[in-house]
Parts: sequence; C-alpha cells; structure tokens
Amino acid sequence: MLTGPDLLAKVKELGDVSKSELVRSCGYLSIKKDGSERLNFTAFYEALLNAKGVDFGGGPKTGKGGRKLSFFTKVQFNGNLMVGRAYTAMLDLKPGDEFEIKLGRKQIRLVPLGAEGVEEDEE
Repeated sequence: MLTGPDLLAKVKELGDVSKSELVRSCGYLSIKKDGSERLNFTAFYEALLNAKGVDFGGGPKTGKGGRKLSFFTKVQFNGNLMVGRAYTAMLDLKPGDEFEIKLGRKQIRLVPLGAEGVEEDEE
C-alpha cells in the first residue's frame, strides 16, 4: 500500500480513472476468504488525507484562523446540521460535490455519489 509522497504521485500519475481502479492501483485491497477482492476505500482515503497533511493522531486540529476544530456539531434551530468550511477543506470537497445520505440506527454517513464498489469497512 502506497503512502505519503508515493501515494500522491501515483494518484497524480493515474489521473482520470475510476475510484475503484485508483484504490486498487495504490494497493488498498485485500483478498476475501472466497478469493474475491475487497477494496479498502477507508484506508485509502485516510492515507491520502495523511499524505496531504491531515493527521488522524491525538493532537488537536486547527482551522486556518487558528481555532481548534471540535469535531462536534449540533442541529440548528431550523433543523439544519452544519459542517464547517475547515472540515470540507480538510477533505478537499468542492462546491457542487454530491453525496448520498445513508442513515444507520444512530449515525449519518455521507457517501460521495459515483463512488464505485464502495464496501463497508469493519469498525
């Protein structure tokens, strides 16, 4: 599995390929007991964010203004749930990016539209 500058270089080299092919080419796959491939999207995206300087370690995160990111939010008076600019910037999200909303029993997941072959990661 590629990491750091090698991962960034490979992603740039591959250019406009499907997300599945990108994950596979960077080595983020495992073989299931039945012999089929399992693409590890979460591990790939975490490594990509890490390579871009986003640390998942224990230290507090800060936005551009120096405020610490809390990684908490609350439902606003009008029912909206806000995700701030610092968080979308960390994930390199752009205006117009679209997501499917997946509801669990006590969780909300946002899955990018067009993410091919996304499988659930074990947690």
